Amino acid sequence: MTERSLPVVEPLLPVDDVDLSGVVGVVLAAGTSSRFGETNKLLTTVDGTTLVRRATKTLLDAGLEVLVIVGHEAPTVSDAIDDLDVTIVENPTYEQGQSTSVRWSLGAATARGATAVVFLPGDMPFVEPSSVERLIAAYLDGEGEALAVAYEGNRGNPVLFGSACFDALRAVEGDIGGRSVLLDRDDSALVAVDDPGVRTDIDTQDALDAHR
Repeated sequence: MTERSLPVVEPLLPVDDVDLSGVVGVVLAAGTSSRFGETNKLLTTVDGTTLVRRATKTLLDAGLEVLVIVGHEAPTVSDAIDDLDVTIVENPTYEQGQSTSVRWSLGAATARGATAVVFLPGDMPFVEPSSVERLIAAYLDGEGEALAVAYEGNRGNPVLFGSACFDALRAVEGDIGGRSVLLDRDDSALVAVDDPGVRTDIDTQDALDAHR
């Protein structure tokens, strides 16, 4: 089945004018890394820094309050970022798929008064903070309630969901996260960024070796 094409937009608000109040960042770091092998990929390193730490720093450097959702090997993953100013949220049902991490993160984010949430997988270590800022700028400029960054017209991560999407996100099941919500809404769009890192995740050891 062909995936629905989303319109590509450019944020009009200057990035420096972005008001981050009400926007919470979430690093999804609870998975088992089954395709990577026996090693937890989030704890492997690029340039001496673990993948989960690099992803977390991306959201912090964009100025967001950050939640990190852990599950598989939670204590070790938490230790990799224990000196960063983030909130650790443990997902005890992580084995049931990424949708459970989305639900746990929404509970924690809304408890903090979040009106929008930016999701970044913990295995995406090369996203620039400026791409996160452009995503938020597009949301605040009214481009949509469900937005994803795109490089050369191709959808990537992170993804932002406004509060109008929260109920639909809570209803998602399995290991697909919020993709179905993004693709099904009439007010979804892609935000153009000049950042190939938004398309680069580390799923296998070969992929990691290629980027080292």
